[in-house]
Formats: sequence, structure tokens, C-alpha cells
Amino acid sequence: MVSEAEPAPGASYAYKASLIGSAHRFELTDEGLSWHIAGRSGLWRYDEISAVRLSFRPVSMQQHRFRADVSHSGGGHIRIMSTSWQTAALMAPQDNGFRDFILELHARMAQAGSRATLTAGLGRTTYAAVLAFLSVLTVAMAGLLIRALLIGEFAGVLFIIGFAALFVWQVGGFVRRNQPQSYRFDRVPKALLP
Repeated sequence: MVSEAEPAPGASYAYKASLIGSAHRFELTDEGLSWHIAGRSGLWRYDEISAVRLSFRPVSMQQHRFRADVSHSGGGHIRIMSTSWQTAALMAPQDNGFRDFILELHARMAQAGSRATLTAGLGRTTYAAVLAFLSVLTVAMAGLLIRALLIGEFAGVLFIIGFAALFVWQVGGFVRRNQPQSYRFDRVPKALLP
């Protein structure tokens, strides 16, 4: 049994968005989502949250990073990240805390009867642009590969194949995880949670 003094598991979360500045703190209270960001704070009732978008957003310092964008019906917007800056060269993952907090947020929103729009991945237009860019890049790489084979430049062939394999490994996960989709409160996409 959880005492009133200590929050329920997954009911609070904090991360540092940058090296300077205070941590962004969030807490799921009985009244709603309480947030404290850069000297500002607020409380959003669960039924006032108009949208939640989950996405996979790797960066060079942290290849395993997730993001939740939460929007308020009154026009506000907050971003919750799964990593926290530790030093100038270290961004630490907070996988379990982020996952537990996001799942608990969804559960409380469902319990409050929220009618929020739940989406995952990139926006449809952005995703289509990414696919178009990758298609053009694939055609260009295939052209270079064919040209290297025709002139007998086998070192170039190996380089192109190696580069393509690395690119597919790095970008393939991003594209697969960020496919636009809608979901329900009881079916939060596991691919967009650490």
C-alpha cells in the first residue's frame, strides 16, 4: 500500500533538457498533470489534455531517445523526453521512469474520460517527405552501385554496399518506429516506449 506522502509508482518524472537550467518536473496528481518547466508551472486536468503524440527521436549523443508531446485544449504544449543531460558529453537514458510515467498518464487520462487525440510517429506530411527523400537516395545509390560495377571499381562497390547497410541500420529503425498511426489508451505502441 502506498502512503499519501509518497507518490504512486510512475506518478512523477523529471529530466534535464539542457546542461543549464533546472530539471523539467512532472507529477500525476488526483487533479491532473502538474508540470514545472523553466520557472513556469501549471496543472492540466486529464480531460483538458487535447492530444498526445509519441515518437522516437534519436540524436548523436543518445541513439535510444523517445519523446512525448502533450497538448492542452487551451493551447499549451509540453515536451517530455526519455533522456536527461548529465555532462557536456553524456546524455543518460531514463527508460523505466519515462515508460512508467507515460503509461500511467494514459491510464489516468482514460479513467478521467479524456477524448484526447492519441497519435504516434511523425506527422503524415513529414513522414511522406522522409519516404520521398529515401526513395530518391535509394535510386541514386543504386545508380552509383551499377556504375561502379560496370567500370570494375570493386572497392567502390564494397564502400557503397557498406554505406547502404549502415544507413539502413541507422535510419531503418527511425522510419519503422515513426510510421504515423493512431492508437487507443489501452494500446500504447510499445515501439515508441523504451
